[in-house]
Amino acid sequence: MAADLPLISPWLDSKTSAFGFGFGFGVPVWPMKLAFNEKKLNGLVARAVLQVGSVVNGEHKGLGFDRVKETELMENGFLGMRKTKMVCTVGPSSCSYEELEKLALGGMNVARLNMCHNTKDWHQDVIRKIKKLNQEKGFCVSVMIDTEGRQIHVVDHGASSSVKAEDGSIWFFTTEKLEGSRSFTVQTSYEGFNEGITEGDELVVDGGMATFQVIERIGNDLRCSCTDPGLLLPRAKLSLWRNGKLVDKHHELPTLSAKDWSDIEFGTSEGVDFIAVSFVNDAAAIKHLKDHLLAKNKFVKVLAKIESLESLKNLEEIVEASDGIMVARGDLGVEIPLEQVPTVQEEIIDLCRRLNKPVIVASQLLESMIEYPTPTRAEVADVSEAVRQCADALMLSGESAMGSYGLKAISVLRMASTRMELWSREVNQVQKFLPPLGVSLPDRIAEQICNCAGQMANKLEVDAIFVYTKHGEMASLLSRNRPNPPIFAFTNENSTRMALNLQRGVVPIAFDLSDDMDANISRTTDLMKAKGMVNAGDAILVVSDVIPACVTPAAYQSLKVIVIE
Repeated sequence: MAADLPLISPWLDSKTSAFGFGFGFGVPVWPMKLAFNEKKLNGLVARAVLQVGSVVNGEHKGLGFDRVKETELMENGFLGMRKTKMVCTVGPSSCSYEELEKLALGGMNVARLNMCHNTKDWHQDVIRKIKKLNQEKGFCVSVMIDTEGRQIHVVDHGASSSVKAEDGSIWFFTTEKLEGSRSFTVQTSYEGFNEGITEGDELVVDGGMATFQVIERIGNDLRCSCTDPGLLLPRAKLSLWRNGKLVDKHHELPTLSAKDWSDIEFGTSEGVDFIAVSFVNDAAAIKHLKDHLLAKNKFVKVLAKIESLESLKNLEEIVEASDGIMVARGDLGVEIPLEQVPTVQEEIIDLCRRLNKPVIVASQLLESMIEYPTPTRAEVADVSEAVRQCADALMLSGESAMGSYGLKAISVLRMASTRMELWSREVNQVQKFLPPLGVSLPDRIAEQICNCAGQMANKLEVDAIFVYTKHGEMASLLSRNRPNPPIFAFTNENSTRMALNLQRGVVPIAFDLSDDMDANISRTTDLMKAKGMVNAGDAILVVSDVIPACVTPAAYQSLKVIVIE
């Protein structure tokens, strides 16, 4: 490894007459600040270069730019682009081709399919519609499946949609497989759910949407009285409580059931981009699934959902093993005191950033918009707080899946996140209050280059960051630093492009990369300039992990600063 002290020497580029500096690996590049604060430098191209090896010429094609991001850039400029990504759950209200297109136009980056609901034919139809939208309409929307996991949930509750449980009404909860539906009878998914349950125990629906008290056990049935009235939704989750403490029955079930494995095989065969694993308590199931996918040569990212007390105990090992995290606050709030949820959320976000894993904040962000066209002010504040904490993505669940105002909900997410990002940049909040990263990752060269690049981007006030990447590592490391300018990630790997849809501030662009870095830069800037996306005088920080064939992979990184002429 290179020495820790800077190896600095001035040089003059004979082709551009631009003055710059050369540096050793992992070394801050602050001397460039003195020469670059004015940006234009009399029309010259300023460069700070960290590079090993030579490059060769290559061929290029056009840019695969998401049409929504392209419009956003043209209308709002670089610094007006939204950084926080949006995940939308697809359901009955949003599964048509037309509704999916509206969500994509509204800014949906990832479409989530909850495998608890609907048939494989239904999910297949939705996946193919999304892929058709990407191909024919110019979107870049990734697909995520969410496994059912070891949860106990409602199979049938006697109604076609939601049903209201009134105060004092008597209900039967059974594991019996019934022919058809029965009024006031709820079929549950787990045969042993009532074992060990006694009179006086409580049965809570969806973390508190409705509550029942057990008044009698009758064979496989629990006869219950409704003590807190509310809605029973299709596939609602059930939890059992005794004397204010959760009766944990999840440990009796595997993290990935036979149904989950079947759903995973289905998802990978349909080319999904993410698999979110429910009720992860340790890293073992995540490692097992990733090994399984690797053996089958499937490039699918595996996310762990944090929704239990046990998962918090093993949080760091779960984050390290996974490709990303979903903070499932609804279920998590059932297992820990409600007042702890906000601080736990922030701790998870900070840990994910330190370990370079994207993190989604999910559950009840705009819950009232399932029924109402406007959110509560508290919900908007909740969304803004997640953005202030620099979460990579926010997720809509029932709001987009079955609500009447899904398009308005995604509009609220977009407006609230954009406004908070603008405020954070204006007051320099991100750099002031984010915990320092330190040295956390195995690839210290790439980590330090991107840490320096993120600081450079802010100190030099560049307009954008261009990163040329095959596997997305450098784009992800740059996103981890939460720089002010947007990150445009040019890649020739579709799996990389779709995976980067979850990274905060990253705009993934399909591009036919070559080994010739100068040709890559020239071609992409020319194409973007021709479209009016970049203009003369724009300052661009350029980072690359594209490896020329003649160079040792571990030795090649590059970092440049250019001004568009």
